[in-house]
Amino acid sequence: MQLVHKGEFRGLRNRGLPAPARVPRRDYPYRQADHIILHRFRSSHLREESRIYWFQMTSILDHPLISARYFFPRREGLAGPFMVECGGDVRLACYHHIVQPGAKTLVHFHGNGEVVADCVATLAQPFAALGLNSFFAEYRGYGLSSGVPALAVMLDDVPSIIQALGVPERDLVLFGRSVGSIYAIHATAHFPNVAGLVIESGVADPLERLLLRVRPEELGVTMKELEEEATKRLNHRQLLADFKRPSLFLHARHDDLVPLDNAERLHAWAGGPKSLEVFERGDHNSILLVNFATYMSKVKEFVDFLDRRSHG
Repeated sequence: MQLVHKGEFRGLRNRGLPAPARVPRRDYPYRQADHIILHRFRSSHLREESRIYWFQMTSILDHPLISARYFFPRREGLAGPFMVECGGDVRLACYHHIVQPGAKTLVHFHGNGEVVADCVATLAQPFAALGLNSFFAEYRGYGLSSGVPALAVMLDDVPSIIQALGVPERDLVLFGRSVGSIYAIHATAHFPNVAGLVIESGVADPLERLLLRVRPEELGVTMKELEEEATKRLNHRQLLADFKRPSLFLHARHDDLVPLDNAERLHAWAGGPKSLEVFERGDHNSILLVNFATYMSKVKEFVDFLDRRSHG
């Protein structure tokens, strides 16, 4: 087995991260199903101190370069976290805000560089004012969660997160902002009978975003191989076409990080009743702040529509 010299992981070094230990260049497990690669991270560089994490990489999407360049975790305290147990002794520090037992629960997946504590402070009460219970999902390595960020492994965490709630599927509304759209859309495959889906500043094709930060040759694969893995795990077009429940897409026209055409594609792909709301003010990071009243009114209209459907 050929090993990659640690000097080839300059991208990790540039962010102050150590190169992973003994990373094979070509023998990735999606080629050989009986082979599992273990990666080591010194956790002090990933918001965990004095521990070394080893995790199983069964998808090229979990490559350390992708984790280092695509995710921006930070440590943040959170009072009264709702801990969710995931594989490999990983615990995710989520938050459950209950307004009224039996009301719909909005399951929120936040954006990159954000943590659950941010969302609780800005969204828990506004969602409560709409009569919604809310559940803010956290990712590996973010907030008070253990583990390290890894794109595909975090997809596999989604069922555990939602099942931990114990809320009937019909009473759930999935919500994904920015990178959180990847996980909310993925959830529709496991929970196709949720009441509805809201995507804000969402990503149409995750591979497009990854290719802005990493090249296939840096991962030791061809473009074709990377495209095949992305199609298998991150096919938003197919996932949305298969999802027959109502969807709401929110996006700022002047989003300079995830351009508006992402929302237009997502909306076009959606297989159920759907609506696209474009905000003329704000950008990727200010869409909620500068459009707060209108933003919340659109969410309320959508929730009211879901209520009418469920009682119709």
